[in-house]
Amino acid sequence: MATPRMDITSFVGKLLEENDVDLLREGVRVLAQAVMETEVSGQIGAAPYERSAERTAYRNGYRTRTWDTRVGTIELKIPKVSSGAYFPSLLEPRRRAEKALHAVVVEAYVKGISTRKVDDLVRALGIDGISRSEVSRICKVLDEEVRTFLQRPIEGEHPYVWLDATFHKVRQAGRVTSVATVVAIGVNELGQRTILGAATGQSEDHQFWTSFLRSLIRRGLKGVRLVISDAHEGLRQAIAKILSGATWQRCRVHFMRNLLSTVPKGAQDTVAAVVRSAFSAPDHASAMAQLHDIARMLEPRFPRAAELLESSAEDVLAHMHFPREHRRRLHSTNPIERLHKEVKRRTRVVGIFPTLDSLMRMVGTLLAEQDDEWQVADRRYFSAGSMAKVDELEGGESPKELLAAIA
Repeated sequence: MATPRMDITSFVGKLLEENDVDLLREGVRVLAQAVMETEVSGQIGAAPYERSAERTAYRNGYRTRTWDTRVGTIELKIPKVSSGAYFPSLLEPRRRAEKALHAVVVEAYVKGISTRKVDDLVRALGIDGISRSEVSRICKVLDEEVRTFLQRPIEGEHPYVWLDATFHKVRQAGRVTSVATVVAIGVNELGQRTILGAATGQSEDHQFWTSFLRSLIRRGLKGVRLVISDAHEGLRQAIAKILSGATWQRCRVHFMRNLLSTVPKGAQDTVAAVVRSAFSAPDHASAMAQLHDIARMLEPRFPRAAELLESSAEDVLAHMHFPREHRRRLHSTNPIERLHKEVKRRTRVVGIFPTLDSLMRMVGTLLAEQDDEWQVADRRYFSAGSMAKVDELEGGESPKELLAAIA
């Protein structure tokens, strides 16, 4: 069957006779289209509508793509084939296209798409598949950006600091291990929230937390008045050692879980309601008095709960020494838990990370992305006016005390 084609010879002759940019652009498009059709015919072993025993695949429509040339941007119709993939040879040298492809791969990786799915994505774009090692190589361009973000100087004072850890699976020495990823976020004197740092380690023990807090101090962390975290023993010891002048707030959510675990299930709702009533007190003194009364009430039936309440009352109510406008966000690690949840949503797709570097590459990039969003947000975490009240409080460590802690 004859295929209608443009007479290329007459078309070129017309180009030579007329000096028209639009005509030149159309000429380049026609020639490029002819090259692609010839390449596809050679790849599948048959011309359009041709019956051939050597045929290996069939044409499957077209996909459009823009091509920047000296005569302007041209829209090409790139043939698709039923099996395998075809990519025009005339587009391969384009550095811009290569960078764009790398950007797609990196963006897909950061969004939590596995390397196998990235490979499928690239094939769907009509490009030969990229191996897992190639994807990892491309993603290493993020390493320098992550390193710069996590090692940047910490400027200004940060009265409030949240600390917490989550865990990811990493393959090490042929085994899959659970690795701790610790994150610190803070609020500066202007009420702006920022991610102070992150690190990975084999466990969140005292030594690891101490090293992490020391790194924050070396980078400039100062003015810490309140540290919010769970009651992990290693973390508590590190806070007491490195941030010795700061008050420690025990996460109220974690505390309530620990408290209710000492009470029979049938009484948990009642005990929880009674204890939470003290948290709504107008000031620290009133809340402390209520908690002591509640502990005495619980003593006959639930002595373990009463003992825990008495011993933890000050730590759970530490946030009530600070401005009323801030207390709702200071009593728990919920702000950092939400951040962990968002990171986990992306990392869960990857599942098991091949190396610690790959884990930190993704987590660090996500944290940098979140920090950028916080910095450009119109709304501050706490108002500047309410932050001024923090300066009126007594206590808080000085930079000299902090530096002495790591000496």
